[in-house]
Amino acid sequence: MRLFLDANVLFSAAHNPGGRAATLFALARAGRCGLVTSPHALTEARRNLQLEYPDRMTTLASLEATITVGLEATPESAVWAHEAGLPPNDAPILAAAVQARADVLVTGDRTHFGHLFERRVRGVEVVTPAEALRRVLARPRRS
Repeated sequence: MRLFLDANVLFSAAHNPGGRAATLFALARAGRCGLVTSPHALTEARRNLQLEYPDRMTTLASLEATITVGLEATPESAVWAHEAGLPPNDAPILAAAVQARADVLVTGDRTHFGHLFERRVRGVEVVTPAEALRRVLARPRRS
């Protein structure tokens, strides 16, 4: 399962190493899922972490080794994501998840993505970190 992580999930994993977001990274290291994000999301996570918890920047840097940074969404692809009801700053996240061929977009942003939760948009389902964790754990292990 390929998970696209929004900036708030990256932030949470670095800030709270015992939380659900960090557990997704542990599962990825164990080969249970793949993690991908965009340069836009990673830049936002870095900026917010630097502002609020600068001492956790090294944790984020170590997590980056587990994640693939895909391509930035094209402006054209962000247009339809904006038309799906996302603000201009979040539209590139959904567009990049689709472009990365992720199975799910994992976000804790209920304000902007809430209307898309548990819905499939151009092949990508939008889910919370808790739901992503449940799905990864429910998948049979590869032998």
